Amino acid sequence: MADRGTRHGFGIVGAGVIAATHADAISSVGGARLIAVTDVAAGQAAAFAQARGCAAEPDLTALLSRADIDVVCVCVPSGLHAEVGIAAAGAGKHLVVEKPMDVSLAAADVLIAAARAAGVRMTVISQHRFDPGPTELRRLLDRDGLGRLVLGEAATKWHRTQEYYDTAAWRGTWALDGGSLLNQGIHYADLLRWCMGPVAEVTARVATRAHRMEAEDVALAVLTFASGALGTIVTTTAAFPGSAQRLEITGTGGTVVVEDGEITWRALAAEGPERGRLATVDPAAAADAAAIGTSGHAAQIADLLAAIDAGREPLVTGQDGRDALELARAVYESAREGRTVVLPAASGDAAAAAR
Repeated sequence: MADRGTRHGFGIVGAGVIAATHADAISSVGGARLIAVTDVAAGQAAAFAQARGCAAEPDLTALLSRADIDVVCVCVPSGLHAEVGIAAAGAGKHLVVEKPMDVSLAAADVLIAAARAAGVRMTVISQHRFDPGPTELRRLLDRDGLGRLVLGEAATKWHRTQEYYDTAAWRGTWALDGGSLLNQGIHYADLLRWCMGPVAEVTARVATRAHRMEAEDVALAVLTFASGALGTIVTTTAAFPGSAQRLEITGTGGTVVVEDGEITWRALAAEGPERGRLATVDPAAAADAAAIGTSGHAAQIADLLAAIDAGREPLVTGQDGRDALELARAVYESAREGRTVVLPAASGDAAAAAR
């Protein structure tokens, strides 16, 4: 490694909006250094490299051939995540894969198998699991602080302009992106499943109401969890001006509300009267895709490095990424076929069946 104290060198594949978040996160993690970036748009990679003080490699092969890189961040369009990740795993690189893991379960399964066969560690970005609110909520759930779970609700009501979708041909497509659920809402859908447990059944509707795009800009799903509890997922990119992402978990012993990573309401029977509002959040990312904080990414990357060094699995695994993708796929399948979908799903779903 180039710097004293640097134990892990990073490469970033894809120099788009989310790559900046990864670069900032890497720079804040001890023992980590960004070594190189590559992108099919060479000029974009060069500009990114100049701004970040790293090398710009001409292609993926060149980046993967570097001995000073042992971790690769996959920041390409979602439908290419598995393709790039498989190549990186084959080169012996550990993986940080942006959400969602890919757009199909078949691709996700091949990527998981490739990482396992190569003996590399892989984490799929679910940075909000590291936010203070969800972390405290999970601690409560682990000690049955909410009693028997009854209802879980996840909502992502954001605003994206038509210009956002027009800036890249892959945005809002079924083959490479998905819509408001698979792109924007997947994080809080993942938190919902993380808190409530496996999903047994999904009944859903989706629509495209405000944008010119293939995928949906509104999604609504009703869930039955394996425990018997019920839940809902609501996502949209058509809610002007956008509001905080929201998770509400209710049990027989209380209710906790998380908004943009902070617990904003907590009422537990064991603690007596309701406390009321605990925090106020500023939902900047609701209207700006670039306004995403880096602390969660940094915490997740730091955990991956600790896992590599200790020879353990990261806190968020490839299977966790697959579980979130499976839930999103079930929503799309239910909406497309007009029926309730029973989970777990088979891995052979086709990208062409997304609608």
